[in-house]
Amino acid sequence: MTSDHVFVCGSPALDFCATLRARRTSAFETLTAPDRLDAWYREAGVADEVALATAADVEQAKEVREAVYGLVTARRKGEPYEEVALATVNAAARRPAAAPQLTASGRWTRATQAEALSSVARAAVELLAGPDVPLLKECGNPECTRVYVDRSHGMRRQWCGMESCGNRIKAAAYRARRRSAQAPAAG
Repeated sequence: MTSDHVFVCGSPALDFCATLRARRTSAFETLTAPDRLDAWYREAGVADEVALATAADVEQAKEVREAVYGLVTARRKGEPYEEVALATVNAAARRPAAAPQLTASGRWTRATQAEALSSVARAAVELLAGPDVPLLKECGNPECTRVYVDRSHGMRRQWCGMESCGNRIKAAAYRARRRSAQAPAAG
C-alpha cells in the first residue's frame, strides 16, 4: 500500500493533526483503517514496530488528534483551551510513551498502540508549552488546514509544503496571470 501520509509540519503532533486534511471542505481522512494508523506511527518515526491497531485504537487516535488540533488552533489564535480537549490530550500523555532501545544495529522502538499515541500526545504538550508557539502558522492554501512550525528566515513561509500546496497555488496563480495577459490580445 502506498503512503498518503505527509510530514511537512515540523512536529509529530502537527503531522498527526494533518491526517485529516481539508477540514473546511472535503475533510479527507487518511486514518481509514487500523493498518493506516500503524503505518503512520512507523512513517512518522514514532515506532519502528507497533502492535497491530484495532478499530477502537483508530477511534481513540482520532479523538486525541482532534483534541490536539483544537488546542493548537486555540493556542495559535490566542484563545483559551477547551477543557475536554485539554483533558483528552493530558490523559493520553500521562500513559507510558514508546521507549527507544539500543540494539547492535542502532535504535529500535517497539510500541503498543497506547505507547505510540502517548508519544504523539507528549509531542503536542511539548509543542504547545514550548518556544515554537509563536512560529505556528496555518497553510496559506485556503483548502488546506495543516498547521506547521515556520522556521524559515524572517518567518515568511506561506505553505505547509511546496510539494503539496505551494506549487499548486503558485501554478494556479501563474495560469491566471497568463490568461489575463492573453485576454486583451485576443480582443
